Amino acid sequence: MSIEGKRILLGVTGSISAYKSALLVRLLVKAGADVQVVMTESAQQFITPLTLATLSKRPVLSTFVNTNSDRSGDGSWNNHVELGLWADAFVIAPASAHTLARCAAGLCSDLLAAVYLSARCPVFFAPAMDVDMYQHPSTVENLRRLNSFGNHIIRAEHGELASGLIGEGRLAEPETILQTLYDFWAKQESTEAVQALSGKRVLITAGPTQEPIDPVRYISNHSTGKMGYAIARAFVQAGANVTLVSGPTALPLPAPAVTRINVRTAQEMFGATQEAFANADIIVLSAAVADYTPAHPADRKIKKKETSFSLELTKTTDIAATLGAQKQPGQLMMGFALETDNERENALKKLYAKNLDWIVLNSLRDSGAGFGHDTNKITVIDKEEQTYEFALKSKDEVAQDLVSLVIKSL
Repeated sequence: MSIEGKRILLGVTGSISAYKSALLVRLLVKAGADVQVVMTESAQQFITPLTLATLSKRPVLSTFVNTNSDRSGDGSWNNHVELGLWADAFVIAPASAHTLARCAAGLCSDLLAAVYLSARCPVFFAPAMDVDMYQHPSTVENLRRLNSFGNHIIRAEHGELASGLIGEGRLAEPETILQTLYDFWAKQESTEAVQALSGKRVLITAGPTQEPIDPVRYISNHSTGKMGYAIARAFVQAGANVTLVSGPTALPLPAPAVTRINVRTAQEMFGATQEAFANADIIVLSAAVADYTPAHPADRKIKKKETSFSLELTKTTDIAATLGAQKQPGQLMMGFALETDNERENALKKLYAKNLDWIVLNSLRDSGAGFGHDTNKITVIDKEEQTYEFALKSKDEVAQDLVSLVIKSL
Protein backbone atom coordinates (compact mmCIF):
# COMPACT_ATOMS: atom_id res chain seq x y z
CA MET A 1 0.00 0.00 0.00
CA SER A 2 1.38 3.41 -0.98
CA ILE A 3 0.92 6.73 0.83
CA GLU A 4 1.56 8.57 -2.41
CA GLY A 5 -1.25 11.00 -3.12
CA LYS A 6 -2.77 10.73 0.36
CA ARG A 7 -3.83 14.02 1.94
CA ILE A 8 -2.66 14.15 5.54
CA LEU A 9 -3.42 16.73 8.17
CA LEU A 10 -0.68 16.89 10.78
CA GLY A 11 -1.67 18.41 14.10
CA VAL A 12 1.23 19.65 16.22
CA THR A 13 0.62 20.56 19.87
CA GLY A 14 2.61 21.97 22.76
CA SER A 15 5.18 19.35 23.67
CA ILE A 16 8.97 19.33 23.73
CA SER A 17 8.80 16.48 21.24
CA ALA A 18 7.23 18.82 18.66
CA TYR A 19 10.68 19.00 17.09
CA LYS A 20 10.10 15.47 15.79
CA SER A 21 7.18 16.74 13.71
CA ALA A 22 9.70 18.24 11.27
CA LEU A 23 11.11 14.79 10.52
CA LEU A 24 7.60 13.35 10.27
CA VAL A 25 6.61 15.99 7.70
CA ARG A 26 9.75 15.26 5.73
CA LEU A 27 9.06 11.49 5.74
CA LEU A 28 5.44 11.98 4.68
CA VAL A 29 6.33 14.35 1.86
CA LYS A 30 9.12 12.03 0.72
CA ALA A 31 6.55 9.20 0.62
CA GLY A 32 4.43 11.29 -1.74
CA ALA A 33 1.81 12.57 0.68
CA ASP A 34 0.26 16.03 0.56
CA VAL A 35 0.74 17.43 4.07
CA GLN A 36 -1.09 20.30 5.72
CA VAL A 37 0.16 21.26 9.19
CA VAL A 38 -2.18 22.67 11.83
CA MET A 39 -0.46 23.95 14.98
CA THR A 40 -1.69 25.05 18.38
CA GLU A 41 -0.41 28.34 19.73
CA SER A 42 1.66 26.60 22.40
CA ALA A 43 3.32 24.33 19.79
CA GLN A 44 4.91 27.41 18.22
CA GLN A 45 6.99 27.86 21.36
CA PHE A 46 8.78 24.59 20.54
CA ILE A 47 9.10 24.69 16.73
CA THR A 48 8.50 27.51 14.28
CA PRO A 49 5.71 27.46 11.71
CA LEU A 50 8.30 28.51 9.12
CA THR A 51 10.20 25.24 9.57
CA LEU A 52 7.10 23.11 9.01
CA ALA A 53 5.80 25.32 6.20
CA THR A 54 9.12 24.97 4.37
CA LEU A 55 9.12 21.19 4.71
CA SER A 56 5.44 20.73 3.84
CA LYS A 57 5.46 23.35 1.07
CA ARG A 58 2.20 24.68 2.50
CA PRO A 59 1.47 27.58 4.87
CA VAL A 60 1.00 26.36 8.42
CA LEU A 61 -2.46 27.03 9.87
CA SER A 62 -3.09 27.86 13.51
CA THR A 63 -5.97 30.34 13.68
CA PHE A 64 -9.46 30.56 12.25
CA VAL A 65 -8.73 33.87 10.53
CA ASN A 66 -5.46 34.62 8.75
CA THR A 67 -3.76 37.73 10.08
CA ASN A 68 -0.15 36.60 9.75
CA SER A 69 2.36 37.96 7.29
CA ASP A 70 2.78 34.77 5.29
CA ARG A 71 -0.84 35.11 4.12
CA SER A 72 -0.61 38.93 3.78
CA GLY A 73 -3.06 39.42 6.62
CA ASP A 74 -5.91 39.10 4.15
CA GLY A 75 -8.41 38.09 6.81
CA SER A 76 -9.29 34.91 4.93
CA TRP A 77 -10.90 32.09 6.90
CA ASN A 78 -9.30 28.70 7.56
CA ASN A 79 -12.41 26.61 7.15
CA HIS A 80 -12.17 23.76 9.67
CA VAL A 81 -15.03 21.91 7.98
CA GLU A 82 -13.29 21.94 4.60
CA LEU A 83 -10.04 20.83 6.21
CA GLY A 84 -11.81 17.96 7.94
CA LEU A 85 -13.35 16.86 4.64
CA TRP A 86 -10.13 17.34 2.64
CA ALA A 87 -7.97 14.93 4.61
CA ASP A 88 -7.53 11.20 4.14
CA ALA A 89 -6.06 11.05 7.67
CA PHE A 90 -5.55 13.42 10.58
CA VAL A 91 -2.43 12.67 12.62
CA ILE A 92 -1.97 14.58 15.88
CA ALA A 93 1.68 14.16 16.80
CA PRO A 94 2.68 15.08 19.36
CA ALA A 95 -0.64 15.01 21.20
CA SER A 96 -0.17 16.71 24.56
CA ALA A 97 -2.18 15.79 27.66
CA HIS A 98 -4.07 19.07 27.27
CA THR A 99 -5.02 18.31 23.67
CA LEU A 100 -6.08 14.76 24.53
CA ALA A 101 -8.34 16.13 27.28
CA ARG A 102 -9.89 18.75 25.00
CA CYS A 103 -10.58 16.31 22.20
CA ALA A 104 -11.96 13.67 24.56
CA ALA A 105 -14.32 16.26 26.04
CA GLY A 106 -15.26 17.78 22.68
CA LEU A 107 -13.95 21.23 23.61
CA CYS A 108 -13.45 23.45 20.59
CA SER A 109 -11.16 26.28 21.65
CA ASP A 110 -8.85 26.53 18.64
CA LEU A 111 -8.50 25.54 14.99
CA LEU A 112 -6.92 22.14 15.70
CA ALA A 113 -9.78 21.06 18.00
CA ALA A 114 -12.36 22.34 15.50
CA VAL A 115 -10.73 20.36 12.70
CA TYR A 116 -10.73 17.25 14.89
CA LEU A 117 -14.45 17.58 15.56
CA SER A 118 -15.10 18.13 11.84
CA ALA A 119 -12.89 15.32 10.55
CA ARG A 120 -14.61 12.45 8.75
CA CYS A 121 -11.30 10.74 8.08
CA PRO A 122 -9.41 8.34 10.40
CA VAL A 123 -7.74 10.22 13.27
CA PHE A 124 -4.48 9.08 14.87
CA PHE A 125 -3.32 10.40 18.25
CA ALA A 126 0.37 10.00 19.13
CA PRO A 127 0.62 11.13 22.78
CA ALA A 128 3.77 12.61 24.25
CA MET A 129 4.26 13.74 27.84
CA ASP A 130 6.09 12.89 31.05
CA VAL A 131 5.63 9.42 32.52
CA ASP A 132 3.43 10.47 35.45
CA MET A 133 1.18 12.52 33.18
CA TYR A 134 0.90 9.60 30.75
CA GLN A 135 0.00 7.15 33.51
CA HIS A 136 -2.40 9.50 35.31
CA PRO A 137 -5.94 8.06 35.45
CA SER A 138 -7.35 11.12 33.66
CA THR A 139 -4.98 10.67 30.70
CA VAL A 140 -5.64 6.92 30.61
CA GLU A 141 -9.38 7.60 30.58
CA ASN A 142 -9.04 10.27 27.87
CA LEU A 143 -7.12 7.85 25.66
CA ARG A 144 -9.75 5.19 26.30
CA ARG A 145 -12.54 7.60 25.35
CA LEU A 146 -10.78 8.71 22.18
CA ASN A 147 -10.22 5.09 21.21
CA SER A 148 -13.88 4.29 21.91
CA PHE A 149 -14.86 7.08 19.50
CA GLY A 150 -13.10 5.13 16.73
CA ASN A 151 -9.82 7.03 16.83
CA HIS A 152 -6.47 5.28 16.63
CA ILE A 153 -3.89 5.61 19.42
CA ILE A 154 -0.20 5.35 18.53
CA ARG A 155 1.12 4.49 21.96
CA ALA A 156 3.92 6.48 23.55
CA GLU A 157 7.25 4.70 23.78
CA HIS A 158 9.44 3.83 26.76
CA GLY A 159 12.70 5.69 27.28
CA GLU A 160 14.40 8.72 28.78
CA LEU A 161 12.12 11.75 28.92
CA ALA A 162 12.84 15.47 28.88
CA SER A 163 12.41 15.56 32.67
CA GLY A 164 15.22 13.05 33.09
CA LEU A 165 12.81 10.33 34.21
CA ILE A 166 12.67 7.01 32.40
CA GLY A 167 9.35 5.48 31.44
CA GLU A 168 6.51 5.58 28.93
CA GLY A 169 5.74 8.97 27.47
CA ARG A 170 8.15 9.48 24.55
CA LEU A 171 6.49 10.34 21.25
CA ALA A 172 6.54 7.37 18.91
CA GLU A 173 9.36 7.78 16.42
CA PRO A 174 8.35 9.41 13.11
CA GLU A 175 9.22 6.16 11.30
CA THR A 176 6.81 4.28 13.58
CA ILE A 177 4.02 6.77 12.89
CA LEU A 178 4.65 6.49 9.15
CA GLN A 179 4.56 2.69 9.35
CA THR A 180 1.29 2.87 11.29
CA LEU A 181 -0.26 4.77 8.39
CA TYR A 182 1.13 2.27 5.89
CA ASP A 183 -0.30 -0.62 7.93
CA PHE A 184 -3.68 1.07 8.31
CA TRP A 185 -4.19 1.62 4.59
CA ALA A 186 -2.79 -1.79 3.73
CA LYS A 187 -5.38 -3.43 5.99
CA GLN A 188 -8.12 -1.19 4.63
CA GLU A 189 -7.17 -2.05 1.07
CA SER A 190 -7.05 -5.74 1.95
CA THR A 191 -10.47 -5.62 3.60
CA GLU A 192 -11.98 -3.84 0.63
CA ALA A 193 -10.39 -6.13 -1.95
CA VAL A 194 -10.74 -9.49 -0.23
CA GLN A 195 -13.70 -11.63 -1.19
CA ALA A 196 -12.40 -14.76 0.56
CA LEU A 197 -14.82 -14.42 3.48
CA SER A 198 -17.87 -13.42 1.47
CA GLY A 199 -20.55 -15.97 2.32
CA LYS A 200 -18.37 -17.78 4.85
CA ARG A 201 -20.18 -18.79 8.04
CA VAL A 202 -18.26 -17.92 11.18
CA LEU A 203 -19.13 -19.16 14.66
CA ILE A 204 -17.64 -17.23 17.58
CA THR A 205 -17.91 -17.69 21.34
CA ALA A 206 -17.29 -14.77 23.66
CA GLY A 207 -17.51 -13.62 27.25
CA PRO A 208 -17.63 -15.55 30.53
CA THR A 209 -20.02 -18.19 31.76
CA GLN A 210 -21.84 -18.10 35.09
CA GLU A 211 -22.20 -21.38 36.99
CA PRO A 212 -24.99 -21.14 39.61
CA ILE A 213 -24.34 -22.04 43.24
CA ASP A 214 -27.86 -21.04 44.25
CA PRO A 215 -30.43 -18.55 42.84
CA VAL A 216 -28.26 -15.65 44.08
CA ARG A 217 -24.62 -16.69 43.67
CA TYR A 218 -22.53 -18.09 40.86
CA ILE A 219 -18.96 -18.97 39.85
CA SER A 220 -17.52 -16.91 37.01
CA ASN A 221 -14.36 -15.11 35.83
CA HIS A 222 -13.17 -11.66 34.81
CA SER A 223 -13.89 -11.92 31.08
CA THR A 224 -15.76 -8.93 29.60
CA GLY A 225 -16.25 -10.36 26.09
CA LYS A 226 -14.49 -7.40 24.46
CA MET A 227 -12.07 -9.54 22.45
CA GLY A 228 -14.72 -11.89 21.10
CA TYR A 229 -17.03 -9.02 20.19
CA ALA A 230 -14.17 -7.26 18.35
CA ILE A 231 -13.50 -10.49 16.43
CA ALA A 232 -17.17 -10.74 15.47
CA ARG A 233 -17.11 -7.15 14.23
CA ALA A 234 -13.96 -7.77 12.17
CA PHE A 235 -15.39 -10.85 10.47
CA VAL A 236 -18.58 -8.98 9.57
CA GLN A 237 -16.48 -6.18 8.07
CA ALA A 238 -14.70 -8.81 5.97
CA GLY A 239 -18.01 -10.03 4.56
CA ALA A 240 -18.65 -13.13 6.67
CA ASN A 241 -21.96 -14.31 8.13
CA VAL A 242 -21.34 -14.30 11.88
CA THR A 243 -23.08 -16.16 14.71
CA LEU A 244 -21.94 -15.04 18.16
CA VAL A 245 -22.63 -17.27 21.15
CA SER A 246 -22.20 -14.89 24.06
CA GLY A 247 -22.01 -15.38 27.79
CA PRO A 248 -23.31 -12.58 30.05
CA THR A 249 -21.74 -9.23 29.09
CA ALA A 250 -22.64 -5.54 29.20
CA LEU A 251 -21.60 -5.09 25.55
CA PRO A 252 -23.93 -4.01 22.74
CA LEU A 253 -24.32 -6.07 19.58
CA PRO A 254 -20.93 -5.73 17.79
CA ALA A 255 -22.57 -5.13 14.40
CA PRO A 256 -26.16 -5.19 13.14
CA ALA A 257 -25.43 -8.18 10.90
CA VAL A 258 -24.27 -10.39 13.79
CA THR A 259 -26.64 -13.11 15.01
CA ARG A 260 -26.15 -13.21 18.77
CA ILE A 261 -27.23 -16.16 20.91
CA ASN A 262 -27.21 -15.31 24.60
CA VAL A 263 -26.29 -18.06 27.06
CA ARG A 264 -25.37 -18.17 30.71
CA THR A 265 -23.77 -21.45 31.73
CA ALA A 266 -21.00 -23.56 30.20
CA GLN A 267 -23.56 -26.23 29.35
CA GLU A 268 -25.77 -23.70 27.58
CA MET A 269 -22.76 -22.39 25.64
CA PHE A 270 -21.84 -25.93 24.65
CA GLY A 271 -25.38 -26.66 23.48
CA ALA A 272 -25.67 -23.48 21.39
CA THR A 273 -22.19 -23.91 19.90
CA GLN A 274 -22.74 -27.59 19.13
CA GLU A 275 -25.98 -26.78 17.32
CA ALA A 276 -24.35 -24.20 15.06
CA PHE A 277 -21.04 -26.04 14.59
CA ALA A 278 -21.87 -28.33 11.66
CA ASN A 279 -22.80 -25.43 9.38
CA ALA A 280 -19.80 -23.26 10.32
CA ASP A 281 -16.78 -22.80 8.06
CA ILE A 282 -14.68 -20.99 10.68
CA ILE A 283 -14.96 -21.39 14.45
CA VAL A 284 -13.31 -18.97 16.89
CA LEU A 285 -13.55 -20.05 20.53
CA SER A 286 -12.64 -16.93 22.48
CA ALA A 287 -15.03 -17.35 25.42
CA ALA A 288 -13.68 -17.88 28.93
CA VAL A 289 -15.71 -20.98 29.75
CA ALA A 290 -15.78 -22.30 33.31
CA ASP A 291 -13.83 -25.54 33.71
CA TYR A 292 -15.94 -26.60 36.69
CA THR A 293 -19.54 -26.09 37.77
CA PRO A 294 -21.30 -26.79 41.07
CA ALA A 295 -22.48 -30.40 41.10
CA HIS A 296 -25.67 -29.68 43.03
CA PRO A 297 -26.80 -26.05 42.79
CA ALA A 298 -29.31 -25.17 45.48
CA ASP A 299 -32.80 -24.12 44.48
CA ARG A 300 -32.93 -21.67 47.39
CA LYS A 301 -30.43 -19.17 48.73
CA ILE A 302 -27.84 -20.86 50.93
CA LYS A 303 -27.83 -19.28 54.39
CA LYS A 304 -24.61 -18.41 56.16
CA LYS A 305 -24.36 -20.85 59.08
CA GLU A 306 -21.12 -22.78 59.32
CA THR A 307 -17.62 -21.33 59.74
CA SER A 308 -16.50 -23.14 56.60
CA PHE A 309 -18.43 -24.16 53.52
CA SER A 310 -17.56 -26.84 50.96
CA LEU A 311 -18.78 -26.82 47.39
CA GLU A 312 -18.59 -29.94 45.23
CA LEU A 313 -17.61 -29.13 41.67
CA THR A 314 -17.81 -31.24 38.56
CA LYS A 315 -16.06 -30.77 35.21
CA THR A 316 -17.88 -28.96 32.44
CA THR A 317 -17.88 -30.21 28.85
CA ASP A 318 -14.67 -29.18 27.06
CA ILE A 319 -16.21 -27.32 24.13
CA ALA A 320 -13.00 -26.96 22.12
CA ALA A 321 -12.00 -30.62 22.53
CA THR A 322 -15.48 -31.88 21.69
CA LEU A 323 -15.83 -29.75 18.58
CA GLY A 324 -12.23 -30.46 17.57
CA ALA A 325 -13.00 -34.17 17.55
CA GLN A 326 -16.00 -33.51 15.28
CA LYS A 327 -14.18 -31.13 12.91
CA GLN A 328 -14.65 -31.93 9.23
CA PRO A 329 -12.26 -31.23 6.32
CA GLY A 330 -12.57 -27.59 5.32
CA GLN A 331 -13.51 -26.38 8.78
CA LEU A 332 -11.02 -24.09 10.53
CA MET A 333 -10.83 -23.69 14.30
CA MET A 334 -9.10 -21.06 16.41
CA GLY A 335 -8.83 -21.33 20.18
CA PHE A 336 -7.48 -19.07 22.92
CA ALA A 337 -5.08 -19.82 25.75
CA LEU A 338 -4.69 -17.39 28.64
CA GLU A 339 -1.59 -18.47 30.56
CA THR A 340 0.45 -17.31 33.55
CA ASP A 341 3.48 -19.62 33.17
CA ASN A 342 5.02 -22.02 30.63
CA GLU A 343 2.93 -20.10 28.13
CA ARG A 344 4.13 -21.56 24.83
CA GLU A 345 4.32 -25.12 26.13
CA ASN A 346 0.78 -24.99 27.53
CA ALA A 347 -0.56 -23.33 24.38
CA LEU A 348 0.94 -26.02 22.14
CA LYS A 349 -0.59 -28.77 24.28
CA LYS A 350 -3.99 -27.14 23.84
CA LEU A 351 -3.44 -26.67 20.10
CA TYR A 352 -2.84 -30.38 19.51
CA ALA A 353 -5.13 -31.85 22.16
CA LYS A 354 -8.12 -29.96 20.79
CA ASN A 355 -7.33 -30.32 17.07
CA LEU A 356 -7.12 -26.56 16.48
CA ASP A 357 -5.68 -24.80 13.46
CA TRP A 358 -4.48 -21.84 15.55
CA ILE A 359 -4.02 -21.10 19.21
CA VAL A 360 -4.05 -17.46 20.32
CA LEU A 361 -1.79 -17.07 23.33
CA ASN A 362 -2.32 -14.36 25.96
CA SER A 363 -0.01 -13.95 28.92
CA LEU A 364 -1.30 -12.29 32.07
CA ARG A 365 2.28 -11.16 32.61
CA ASP A 366 1.97 -8.75 29.65
CA SER A 367 0.88 -5.27 30.71
CA GLY A 368 -2.29 -4.15 28.93
CA ALA A 369 -3.30 -7.68 27.92
CA GLY A 370 -5.88 -10.06 29.32
CA PHE A 371 -9.28 -9.41 30.87
CA GLY A 372 -10.90 -5.99 31.06
CA HIS A 373 -8.46 -4.05 28.88
CA ASP A 374 -9.27 -2.30 25.61
CA THR A 375 -5.88 -3.52 24.35
CA ASN A 376 -4.36 -6.95 23.89
CA LYS A 377 -0.98 -8.48 23.10
CA ILE A 378 -1.10 -11.85 21.41
CA THR A 379 1.09 -14.57 19.97
CA VAL A 380 -0.56 -16.88 17.45
CA ILE A 381 0.77 -20.39 16.79
CA ASP A 382 -0.59 -22.49 13.94
CA LYS A 383 -0.66 -26.29 13.63
CA GLU A 384 2.70 -26.23 11.81
CA GLU A 385 4.05 -24.35 14.87
CA GLN A 386 4.63 -21.23 12.82
CA THR A 387 4.53 -18.33 15.26
CA TYR A 388 3.13 -14.84 14.72
CA GLU A 389 3.92 -12.27 17.39
CA PHE A 390 2.02 -9.01 17.59
CA ALA A 391 2.67 -5.85 19.58
CA LEU A 392 0.20 -4.42 22.10
CA LYS A 393 -2.75 -3.06 20.12
CA SER A 394 -6.39 -2.18 20.54
CA LYS A 395 -8.64 -5.24 20.54
CA ASP A 396 -10.21 -4.12 17.26
CA GLU A 397 -6.75 -4.06 15.67
CA VAL A 398 -5.94 -7.47 17.16
CA ALA A 399 -9.18 -8.79 15.68
CA GLN A 400 -8.17 -7.50 12.25
CA ASP A 401 -4.84 -9.33 12.58
CA LEU A 402 -6.65 -12.58 13.38
CA VAL A 403 -9.01 -12.18 10.43
CA SER A 404 -6.01 -11.53 8.18
CA LEU A 405 -4.45 -14.84 9.31
CA VAL A 406 -7.64 -16.68 8.48
CA ILE A 407 -7.86 -15.03 5.06
CA LYS A 408 -4.26 -16.00 4.26
CA SER A 409 -5.00 -19.62 5.10
CA LEU A 410 -7.85 -19.62 2.59
